[in-house]
Amino acid sequence: MPDRPRGRRRGAPALEADYVVIGAGSAGAALAARLSEDAAVRVILLEAGPVDRALELHIPAAFSKLFRGRYDWNYDTVPQRELEGRTVYWPRGRTLGGSSSLNAMMWVRGFAADYDEWATVAGDTWSWQALAPYFARVERTQDPADATQGVTGPQAVEHQRDPRPHTAAFLAAARELRHPVTPANLPAGQGFSQTMVTQHRGARASTADAYLRPAARRRNLRVLTDALVRRVTFADPDAGEGFQPRATGVYVDLAGLTRHVRARREVILCGGAINTPQLLMLSGIGPAAHLAAHGIAVRVDAPGVGENLQDHLVAGLAPAARGGTLYGAEKPAQLARYLSSRRGMLTSNVAEAYGFARTEVADRVGAAAGLPDIEIIFAAAPYVGEGLVPLPAEGITVGAILLRPRSRGTIRLASADPAEPAVIDPGYLTDPDGIDAATLRAGLAECERLIATDALRSVTTGGWVQPAGGEDMTPEERIELSLRRYSHTLYHPVGTARMGEDAASVVDPELRVRGVAGLRVADASVMPTVIRGHTNAPAIVIGERAADLLRGR
Repeated sequence: MPDRPRGRRRGAPALEADYVVIGAGSAGAALAARLSEDAAVRVILLEAGPVDRALELHIPAAFSKLFRGRYDWNYDTVPQRELEGRTVYWPRGRTLGGSSSLNAMMWVRGFAADYDEWATVAGDTWSWQALAPYFARVERTQDPADATQGVTGPQAVEHQRDPRPHTAAFLAAARELRHPVTPANLPAGQGFSQTMVTQHRGARASTADAYLRPAARRRNLRVLTDALVRRVTFADPDAGEGFQPRATGVYVDLAGLTRHVRARREVILCGGAINTPQLLMLSGIGPAAHLAAHGIAVRVDAPGVGENLQDHLVAGLAPAARGGTLYGAEKPAQLARYLSSRRGMLTSNVAEAYGFARTEVADRVGAAAGLPDIEIIFAAAPYVGEGLVPLPAEGITVGAILLRPRSRGTIRLASADPAEPAVIDPGYLTDPDGIDAATLRAGLAECERLIATDALRSVTTGGWVQPAGGEDMTPEERIELSLRRYSHTLYHPVGTARMGEDAASVVDPELRVRGVAGLRVADASVMPTVIRGHTNAPAIVIGERAADLLRGR
């Protein structure tokens, strides 16, 4: 298909707005909805995927049923050298709400120190003190435990309605090992907690629910689905040194036609850590040699585009358990209970508890004092096969998450065809000093200790779902097998269009793409470093912050 408009059907309205937002995910939905609050501007939101109609998008425990389906970008990494040469499946939401319609609904904001670290490279407006009011603006928290937690925002953050009994056993195990058990989402001093979830009365509450549906009545917001953006268009400057090309809109595939959507003010990319750098490169903004190799004219030589990829790697241990896990969640009686009362197993987000810990590795390498390097995650089910296989038996999962990876990866183009997935190489565990692997081993050792507590032994059988035959292995053997053969993404890629005050950053602290005018990025790709938490919450905050920047507030 030629990369130019192919006309429009007779009578079709012109595609033109003040702001054109690309991607209706966590950041994009928030951004578009907030911009449309100003009745004097028009906003077009373009989403590559379909409308979020499937029942599984709204039933919390059903999220893995969406993997490899029409609401998933269905990505895979390149083979990972340190993970036995395996590719790793990377699901990403391809529908209204983006990955907030596909995730495990965990609302884990991270630590104040994470955002203060952003401020060291991107300025004080990205510090915790500056961003805390945005979190409060976003949240509608049930029973807030801290003054920074909002209670009137659009995003529901609620307690689980029917957690499994094994979740209480896990938190008892944490106490047994003298881990503090605290309320969730404290800015500092977080311990182990039952997960707060982005649900409302037992149903998923995505950003499509929180932001787009309330905004749907506004005539100045137009949402177009099944709209694959091909590239950003630019008007070149007339003349003179210092003039920059200006973004004028995008080419987008709609209903079999390639159309031009014109932006009178700005284009904002909200595609996430994979699709945003891909679209920048398709538009001629990226590493010059790489673009030239794909026959793409270089508009801005920006070596940082697609670099600095970071992700949370998780390795889980799955002991067999006695009844009461989510193993029976697919029985007709559970669906009937959910549909009639929004109660029961299907309200579970699966990962029902978590906690933060600092290993001896953090102290040995001089990591930031008082901060964790591992998150322990608990699932009331044996989460195996990257979530792509049915639950094999009654079991639980206790996993370790590498919070601050030193390894870095890349996003690169496979071709100049926008429909061809980008090349994803997270470079898991490739840091030259081996600190990432050592940290994850230490985290898994803590998982072993938790599993061995009286509290968890009371709900497990002594057998193993994963690794199979684990009862005949030493803890060290189970740890190494989990690390290399069964570890996978926790779905938190960030950093590939890094923001900063330095000239090498892809966007400046106001999220403007360097080297061009009228183009910004607002999504997880701008995060300089991955937080010690989960990325849905800060991605929404980035969308809110971008709306204020665009509105001059």
